[in-house]
Amino acid sequence: MKFYVVEEDRTTEFTGSLRARPPWGFPGVSPCDACGAAGGWAGLQYPCVDLSSLPERQAFENPGRQVSLEEFSRLRERVRPLAPSWARLEPGADFGPPTGTGSGAFGDLFMQNPWSLYIRREAVERLQAAGIQGLSGCTLNVQYRGKNPPELLAMQLELHGRLHLDGVSPEMSQACSTCGMPRHGLPQPPTLDLHSIPEPPDLFRLHDWPTFIVASERMADSVRRLSLTGVRFNELAAR
Repeated sequence: MKFYVVEEDRTTEFTGSLRARPPWGFPGVSPCDACGAAGGWAGLQYPCVDLSSLPERQAFENPGRQVSLEEFSRLRERVRPLAPSWARLEPGADFGPPTGTGSGAFGDLFMQNPWSLYIRREAVERLQAAGIQGLSGCTLNVQYRGKNPPELLAMQLELHGRLHLDGVSPEMSQACSTCGMPRHGLPQPPTLDLHSIPEPPDLFRLHDWPTFIVASERMADSVRRLSLTGVRFNELAAR
């Protein structure tokens, strides 16, 4: 089976735009004493995780700040019971449905940025009827300008698979033992390790590079066959 990176289709004339952000998120972390890494991850998005029941939810309402690794670890344990068992709870992860405003015309699938995927509810239902697995999402909390606003779902995608680390030295291939941050950049060319995904769903994020949204060949074929619009599929090398 082939796999594809999901990307925005910029050849269309759709004008859809979202000015929305999740209501909660993990802060970043201060520079690690061992490796010097700081900040957080992009692409770890959990729009169906509701943190409103946490007494200290205000601690998650300013994700742009940085805290110590010890404070981050404490906050992570507060969230863990509310998150899916497969979730990576890393600095910078987002929680809750994007909230804000939207305007313009949207395709069936829409990417606010390369790691944020939204799909119209009716398109999700058509794909599920075609047998596509892995389509889990939540309704956005967005006010739209104009008539006939779309019912977009923010996709909450499971994490599966890893990239081959060709050309990455052994000492750089291991995450920092203190903070868990990776020590290497994106391997070039990105090549999916097929042995790391024995039974993947049809739509998922890469476990070790969650900004990559990956579709199975079955997903890509179904989108084309159903004439769904808004994204294109760029084949991901795999072995």
